[in-house]
Amino acid sequence: MVYNVLDYGALGDGKTNDAAAIQKAIDACTATGGTVLIPGGRMFRSGSIVLKSNVELCLENGAVLKASDDMEDFNLFSAARQQAGLDVPTYESCDYAGKPELFFIYCCSAENVRITGSGTIDGNEEIFYGKVTKWHIDGSFYPRMPLFYLEDIHNLTIKDVKLTHSAFWTVHMIGCRDVLIDGIRIWNNTLLANSDGIDPDHCQNVRIANCFIEGADDCIVFKNTESAKKYGPCQNITVSNCILSSTSAAIKFGTESTMLFRNIVVTGCVIRATNRGISLQLRDEGSIENCVFSDITIETRMFSSDHWWGKGEPIAITAVPRRPGTEIGHVRNLVFMNIMTDTENGITVYGTKDGEGRPNISGIRFENISIDMSWKTRWPKNLHDLRPFEGKAVIESPLAAVFMRNAGDITFRNFRWSADERLRAEMAGPFDVADSEGIEGL
Repeated sequence: MVYNVLDYGALGDGKTNDAAAIQKAIDACTATGGTVLIPGGRMFRSGSIVLKSNVELCLENGAVLKASDDMEDFNLFSAARQQAGLDVPTYESCDYAGKPELFFIYCCSAENVRITGSGTIDGNEEIFYGKVTKWHIDGSFYPRMPLFYLEDIHNLTIKDVKLTHSAFWTVHMIGCRDVLIDGIRIWNNTLLANSDGIDPDHCQNVRIANCFIEGADDCIVFKNTESAKKYGPCQNITVSNCILSSTSAAIKFGTESTMLFRNIVVTGCVIRATNRGISLQLRDEGSIENCVFSDITIETRMFSSDHWWGKGEPIAITAVPRRPGTEIGHVRNLVFMNIMTDTENGITVYGTKDGEGRPNISGIRFENISIDMSWKTRWPKNLHDLRPFEGKAVIESPLAAVFMRNAGDITFRNFRWSADERLRAEMAGPFDVADSEGIEGL
């Protein structure tokens, strides 16, 4: 059955808060199963919406579902507002347990949920602005409102829709199983901090394919947040045939990493105009293992000297403690294969060692990799970024095609690098490897 929101009192005049009418249509639909239709040619303004089992929310071509201008319209659970202003910018500190206080499109403990159609969902980012600079927009508080907050859903599909102007993580999925995200477009502000694209958090059996994502911080981010540990590891995930652009990382693991990331494959993607290509940032007690990255083109450039994590690396693998006393996990059994880059920096691998001197990054194979480096921006080239880190987070060392510390059993096969004349002047040599063992092929 089709439940048209106009039949439940929605006006679609671009001014009225139609949340109550849309919710009535959803509540009616969940009883029988069917489609809640947002008809084309109209803008529907709305506060919080709660999706439920056996409901397909379908936005027709030309339909816009836009977040209200009033933040109180998103206080779904009538909680005492606890958000505080930012004492420091989010690129200095952004620890996040995983639960916001404001919600736009929300769903929890449901099954057979679909969000489809060729319409647009707009998060109305401007109402959340804090400090604005030429290089970076921070929010007025942290964490802000995600566009989608989807928790504990079995059989979730998001297909074809356009998502835009999210003020925080766009698609935050927590503990979801059997997920298909196919053909969606995410257009976020590339200056607005924390406006990630897709964040699978403690999720299993996920397929992300044929998507275009542009924004900041990161495009596709695998998470294991502290508050959702009951859902288990983030595992059994494929990402394929996506085009990604970001002022931070295009593909990222972490930094929230309280459990295991395992069996994740990223293939056939184009990464362009990005501050950092593939970034594995282990900062907590979890680990990363058995992952493959193949058939990817990566184009990087630095966007500023401070605001965004990363220094133009095509691949960065870092495993260091977020804070003193953290028992950091391991990174092992990874393959990077058939990757071509046009970049402003080289590969970074930076880990730690346990009490017996064993590195926590090991068993990595780089095969058929080309690193073509050229001078693109005026920012310093002798810096390596480990943020967030309890020690010195940005360290100085000459530019290199491979910069490595505290790693073991790393193999390079058919590895090629080049650098233009200006970048060669910044290099002491092509490979800067120390405190590492079992390095082959350099």
